Amino acid sequence: MIVKPRIRGYVCITAHPKGCEAKVREEIEVAKAAKRSDGPKRVLVLGSSTGYGLSSRIAAAFGYDAATFGIFFERPSTNGKPASAGWYNSVAFEKAAHEAGLYAKSINGDAFSNEVKAQAIAQIKEDLGQIDLVVYSLASPRRTDPETGEVYKSVLKPIGDQAFTNRTMDTDRDEVKDVTIEPATEEEIQHTINVMGGQDWELWMKALDDAGVLAPGAKSVAYSYIGPEATWPVYTNGTIGQAKKDVERAAAAITEAYDCAAYVAVNKAVVTQASSAIPVVPLYISIIIKLMKAKGTHEDCIEQMVRLFDDRLYGKDLQLDNLGRIRVDDWEMQPDIQAKVIEIWPSITSETLDVLGDYTGYQHNFLTLFGFGLDGVDYDEDVEVDLPLPSSL
Repeated sequence: MIVKPRIRGYVCITAHPKGCEAKVREEIEVAKAAKRSDGPKRVLVLGSSTGYGLSSRIAAAFGYDAATFGIFFERPSTNGKPASAGWYNSVAFEKAAHEAGLYAKSINGDAFSNEVKAQAIAQIKEDLGQIDLVVYSLASPRRTDPETGEVYKSVLKPIGDQAFTNRTMDTDRDEVKDVTIEPATEEEIQHTINVMGGQDWELWMKALDDAGVLAPGAKSVAYSYIGPEATWPVYTNGTIGQAKKDVERAAAAITEAYDCAAYVAVNKAVVTQASSAIPVVPLYISIIIKLMKAKGTHEDCIEQMVRLFDDRLYGKDLQLDNLGRIRVDDWEMQPDIQAKVIEIWPSITSETLDVLGDYTGYQHNFLTLFGFGLDGVDYDEDVEVDLPLPSSL
């Protein structure tokens, strides 16, 4: 079929299989260009189909020749309809990895469940023996407790007695407008921590260690974000921020409990399916894309993950902050960049989105998440949308 983008709000409900493959191949070339030998060799990536998780898998495989095992929850093609972008990304990654002679297998299922944990561990035992790096990059709006069956739902809301109002970008209408978000209830705060916090990361690490598949001296990393003060009420100081604090708690607990160094990496704001859903953040991203491109420090997911692996996790200096976090948002948070954001923020309008920000660049990055807007792809071509995962387990 001929696949065109169909956008609803902050998500594109179609994905292009050849476009997704082209995007994955682009990231692979970035990882290859930075190839090194001293790094991870047997890697488990939880949430490996999009964003930072996908780029982590690519950086490990094509930067270090690592064997990778990925877990994700994506929609394959059904009834002649396109699969999700994450499905096509994973198909493309495995295809490229196998062509390069690299081990790559995946599970498409609920990573929060005991069943998927057991299935993954059994396969790791059989194929790899042990894992020396665990990347935790799961992002989900809900989580079912594997013991109680209770379903938790996360929210993006401020905490306190007052509603939060700030500027945001309405990508449906290409306009800057105000958004007001009511504060979260105590139950919503706890549910968000239960979904996006460190509980499941700890369960994974315990399961891996109990099964003997966590290699001595292994490393693990989970991802977080801090950002500028403009986004703090809805992010860092909001419900998601409380969840990220719990991830930091989990990192310390994992490091203490097992022969494993667990870290939280604070990453740069980039256009991902997750970040596009957060009020205020897309407008901020459109501004820093322009500022950081002008300075020559702009990075997307793959550049961030290559730098994280090469310079920090497997480099000479982790450069931890005072809370023990790895900061690869350092270029974004440079004082001159943030001073310009503060200057631009009050004056940017719908008419100046591409003058004071890079709205065109934001839109392009957003479309590439779903395989659209890639050079060399014929979007008028009839393509096969029902693609099997090479290592379907």
